[in-house]
Amino acid sequence: MGREAICQCRWASDAAVCKVLLESRELIVRGAIRRRVPLSALGDVSVKADQLTFRVGRENIALTLGSAVAQRWAEAIATPPPSLAKKLGISRTSNVLLIGDADGELKAALAEAGAVDGNKVNLILACVETPAELDRALEQCAADAANSPLWIIYPKGTGHKLGEPAVLETLRSHGFMDTKVASVSTKLTALRFVKRAR
Repeated sequence: MGREAICQCRWASDAAVCKVLLESRELIVRGAIRRRVPLSALGDVSVKADQLTFRVGRENIALTLGSAVAQRWAEAIATPPPSLAKKLGISRTSNVLLIGDADGELKAALAEAGAVDGNKVNLILACVETPAELDRALEQCAADAANSPLWIIYPKGTGHKLGEPAVLETLRSHGFMDTKVASVSTKLTALRFVKRAR
């Protein structure tokens, strides 16, 4: 989601101009008032004139965002973020080829896929941590990747053996183009590729 605003904030009996961030799973207030609240804890969300109002427990909150922004924020809060499975395109009709190990959130997302039929792969997920693992994954999925989206899942941030620049360079040199990015977990990110048409 990643929305932010500097606005007048009234949180219970406190009031101040604050920086407010609306993330996919939480609301963060920074400045004279400091709060970090899961979106699931926000109740009675509504727009009144130019304010977004809601409740957290017994506390009433009002953010003066302007009527248009307040309306967009209210809609974003009411709309739950897509599941990891949905972000990756995994559904009951997916025949997923998994290369590497999946755990945590990724393992749960894969549970939503249909039964794997090696002859009818329509989605590939490659979990890699090193350039060598990336090269092996590309060799392993070469036949299927010509017709199926390929997600390369690798560690987030800097200081790892494999990062975004190396993933992009390697895949592009193999005739792929990147089409989407998705956060997999706090530790993993993913880039989606499709084979370029010749």
